[in-house]
Amino acid sequence: MTPALTRRKKPFRLALLTGGGDCPGLNAVIRSAARSAFALGWEVFGIEDGFEGLLTKSARQLHPRDVRGILHLGGTILGTSNRVSPFRVQRKTRDGQTVDDDRSAEVVKNFRAMGFNALIAIGGDGTLSIALRLAKKGIPVVGVPKTIDNDIELTSVTFGFDTAVATATDAIDKLHPTAEAHRRVMVVELMGRNAGFIALNSGVAGGADVILIPEIDFDLDRVCEKIREREKGHRGGYFSIVVVAEGARSVGGKVHTRSLDKGEAPRLGGIGQWVAEEIAKRTGKETRSLVLGHLQRGGPPTTFDRLLGTRFGAAAVRAVHEGDFETMVALKPPTIVRVMLDDAVGSGRQKRVPLDSDVLLSARGLGISFGD
Repeated sequence: MTPALTRRKKPFRLALLTGGGDCPGLNAVIRSAARSAFALGWEVFGIEDGFEGLLTKSARQLHPRDVRGILHLGGTILGTSNRVSPFRVQRKTRDGQTVDDDRSAEVVKNFRAMGFNALIAIGGDGTLSIALRLAKKGIPVVGVPKTIDNDIELTSVTFGFDTAVATATDAIDKLHPTAEAHRRVMVVELMGRNAGFIALNSGVAGGADVILIPEIDFDLDRVCEKIREREKGHRGGYFSIVVVAEGARSVGGKVHTRSLDKGEAPRLGGIGQWVAEEIAKRTGKETRSLVLGHLQRGGPPTTFDRLLGTRFGAAAVRAVHEGDFETMVALKPPTIVRVMLDDAVGSGRQKRVPLDSDVLLSARGLGISFGD
């Protein structure tokens, strides 16, 4: 008799996805997760352009050569998008109206049709919130926290933040000599959305005189008082450096947003120029403003972010291997732990600068003004 043929077991298929804004360290996570999965004999696939790739079935298999030499590169080899949520995909109707469709069931169907066994979602609160909802629909998910804003709960820090702070600090360093040479007030607007971590840390590290963050509503009269005080004291204070987080607002005021195309959600921006104009008007000082913008997202990751991204990627694969889904890897110094995704990003949770933060209290002790 012919011996029965044994059916070959299909290899485990791991999918990787990067969503939301790009940030330094994404490729370090991809490389680490892929290499850790290869060591287990798994097949690894990269979903292209965030959740859009799960809607269009755009995925490519990754091999060791694909993740070689990417550790130090900014951006993401998989592409990313912050425009599409599978739960709210815009569609034009025949009469020209825009409506939102829930296509999450289609994403789950596509995920299964492509033969994937698990998904590692690398992203910020938006991406991870979508991943959590997809997990509730049956996709086995492990999250990796990514954002330059550092606003995700239950992790001491997110990768990308350290690089963004280093970039912002370097910019502030370069503003000092030109501000001093012209005896100007220089206002630099930094990213961070509704959290002031980038502005606070780079402002302190860069020797700013005023730091305005979303967690503390500021009074422009107090800001100008600080600038006059520096000039009156003649302590080399004929110039001042003001750091403003994009989500900061004055007492009783609103956050500043930039107008966009019809149908797009407003984006934060413009507070730096407004603060500069008001300072010039109230003090008579020559004032200039600078928006650092997407430079904070670019460039090679710092050593800290490369190492953290590598640790996160490997830890995420360990979680998948142990079947510990609907979790997120997080840094709880000195180690990497797992927390529940729902506890980290559920119900719109976002981490903000604590008012008793050691960095904030240290800044006050140094005489830095927060405009309050």
